[in-house]
Amino acid sequence: MTVLTFGVGVPSSAAPGDDPVGMAQEAERLGYDFVSAVDHPTGDSPSYETTVMLTWIAARTSRIKVASRVLAVPFRRPAMVAKIAASLDVLSGGRFILGLGAGYSDQEITALGGTALSPAGKIDGLAEAIQIIRGAWTHSGYTQDGHCHGVRDLEMEPKPLRAIPVWLGTFGPRALAVTGRLADGWIPSLGYMPTEQIPAMRHRIDAAAQAAGRRPGDIRSILNLSIRIDPDAQPRPDSVTGSRRQVTGQLRDLLGLGFTGFNFILSDPDRIASMRQIAHDVLPALRVAG
Repeated sequence: MTVLTFGVGVPSSAAPGDDPVGMAQEAERLGYDFVSAVDHPTGDSPSYETTVMLTWIAARTSRIKVASRVLAVPFRRPAMVAKIAASLDVLSGGRFILGLGAGYSDQEITALGGTALSPAGKIDGLAEAIQIIRGAWTHSGYTQDGHCHGVRDLEMEPKPLRAIPVWLGTFGPRALAVTGRLADGWIPSLGYMPTEQIPAMRHRIDAAAQAAGRRPGDIRSILNLSIRIDPDAQPRPDSVTGSRRQVTGQLRDLLGLGFTGFNFILSDPDRIASMRQIAHDVLPALRVAG
């Protein structure tokens, strides 16, 4: 039987009345496996920096994992991401999932002082960043020369106490190949690709994993999606909506495409009530199906 994994997206909002820590604590109480947060540090809406917020959440919880969904590589030097991830994982007792992405928003990249990159350059940078991060975690005096990123004689302690999972939010052929070659998980978002293309995308990941001498089954597939249990909710390509029975059926169909779990973005205004309803009325049926 496949062990399914269920997470909840918590807002990075620092606006009055928003409480990402309280939401994460309730997710832990309800039995979710992880909470996740996006990485959009720019903009005029008040928000927390993702890794700082996840650290605060980890300090206020005891079991639930915390995941970045996903850190854009162009925003930070990869060696510093390695340090942040190792620190958070050690402090939390091994509860961090490092989600990475190539950085799709040129506006955000340039706003933060970075240089706009070609799509190919972004994917090359993502691959090099993962190699640097893993090198920093596992080697002393690590050196890597690359077209986009490099380090020399890098010493970084403490090392993580375990292999921190690296999940990638990828879509294009070259990015999917990087996922198969280097990642531990794939976390695409519903609505960015037609569902009929998902098996072919996963096949590309598996082929790249096999070519690299890896086992495809070791790479998890977690689908990021918006969800709302409401018979009157309007269908959207990036969302699962409908009655409890309809939502459960749609999620089962998505599991049938090879996913081993979901990250739920709660579109109901009452996020806590929605999180509770999913935990009580939907997840038990999915776990039985899994």
